Amino acid sequence: MSRGAPLRVAVAGLGAVGTAVVAALEAGLPGCVLAAVSARDLGAARARLAADVPVVPLEDLEPLADIVVEAAPAALLPAIAEPFLRAGKGVVVLSAGALLRAGHLIDLAREYGGQITVPTGALLGLDAVAAAAEGVIHSVRMVTRKPVRGLLGAPYLVENKIAIEEITEPLRVFKGTPREAAIGFPANLNVAVALSLAGIGPDRTELEIWADPALTRNTHRIEVEADSASFSMSIENIPSENPKTGRITALSVLACLRRMRAPLRVGT
Repeated sequence: MSRGAPLRVAVAGLGAVGTAVVAALEAGLPGCVLAAVSARDLGAARARLAADVPVVPLEDLEPLADIVVEAAPAALLPAIAEPFLRAGKGVVVLSAGALLRAGHLIDLAREYGGQITVPTGALLGLDAVAAAAEGVIHSVRMVTRKPVRGLLGAPYLVENKIAIEEITEPLRVFKGTPREAAIGFPANLNVAVALSLAGIGPDRTELEIWADPALTRNTHRIEVEADSASFSMSIENIPSENPKTGRITALSVLACLRRMRAPLRVGT
């Protein structure tokens, strides 16, 4: 497809991120057009759309679009991604943690010429980490601090009987790897998985998660030691309507889509 042809975008999921992406596409995103939408409640989804676009089950999205934005529960990632990858098309994955349990999707992309894109999302500096990974990275450490309401209900907390509702000072609730966090905090730590995939992998990256009753923003700090550079980065993200997700996540998807058809692309 030439760069002049609009990129037909499907959106799977109409939560906080999916709704924001759909609204931006409906308003007009250069080089892109909203081609189809899927959601758990198809009737409600049709009622919410301003544009007259097909609202279809997940399995019917692929023939209608060139790329799909996965903004659905992590368990649905294979069902969303497989048809597009088998057709040699693109998938923008927000449930990055689910990729660790669905490695066959990468094999499908390789076999059929498709591509999986994990947008920067709530984390800055992935370009620098990916560049450093072309050399030797010695260590990557990430510390995430979240408001209490952004962590409530996480499976790791429930299974380990860690109560955070009444804490009055910061509490470290997890120390381990992104692979472990992707299981214990499936709605919270896709950002850590994205960092690990850009760098030294989900088993060597070090991760801490803190619940902090004084915070109103999701904060992440990264420290990287490599043979090419040593650097640290921090970001404070304003939560969206879903306290587990930052507002910048949807914006990162839009930036990703915009770059796919842009005449000038800045960043790797």
